[in-house]
Amino acid sequence: MANLEKYNQVFMDVFHVPETELADLKHHGIEAWDSMGHMQMIAALEEAFDIMIDIDDVIAIDSYAKGKEILKKYAVEIG
Repeated sequence: MANLEKYNQVFMDVFHVPETELADLKHHGIEAWDSMGHMQMIAALEEAFDIMIDIDDVIAIDSYAKGKEILKKYAVEIG
């Protein structure tokens, strides 16, 4: 599975949204993306890409787009 597919799957699984809504997804933009949902998403990203995201980056991932940008720091390129 390509990195973009893995990344999208994490967001779709954790937040129960269709792929068509991912581009505009933001923290607190949907009910499921609360503090618990946020930590579930971080854990799923760490597992999917076999990385450990540091706390500053955990806090900084506040949107679908920002997550793609931050994962580059961990050598994870997402389309």
